Amino acid sequence: MKRILVVDDEKHICELYKMELEEEGYDVTLANSGQQALQEVDENPPDLIVLDIQMPGMDGIETLEKLLGKDKGIPTILNTAYSHYKDDFTTWGADAYVVKSSDTSKLKTEIKRLLDQ
Repeated sequence: MKRILVVDDEKHICELYKMELEEEGYDVTLANSGQQALQEVDENPPDLIVLDIQMPGMDGIETLEKLLGKDKGIPTILNTAYSHYKDDFTTWGADAYVVKSSDTSKLKTEIKRLLDQ
């Protein structure tokens, strides 16, 4: 069973994604901050990370940079409500970019694509 780490400071988003992704057969772990995500990756590396950008403290871009610095090779999807970040070169290290929506089909498609590579 593939393990996905969902990182978002909004608890309702975390719970929605957990429910939706578990229905798809994934084992889902939640983190509410970048720091918590980095700790989780060190202790129990997931197969894929879904990472929010707008978070207090360490934002998703800084978290992504730290993840890339660890060279774990874990596919990462930036998941944000703001589409303008897609044009920001600091986000190009991610494997995919998905704009948040209550319709999780695009997110699920990207997760499947990255895990099947």
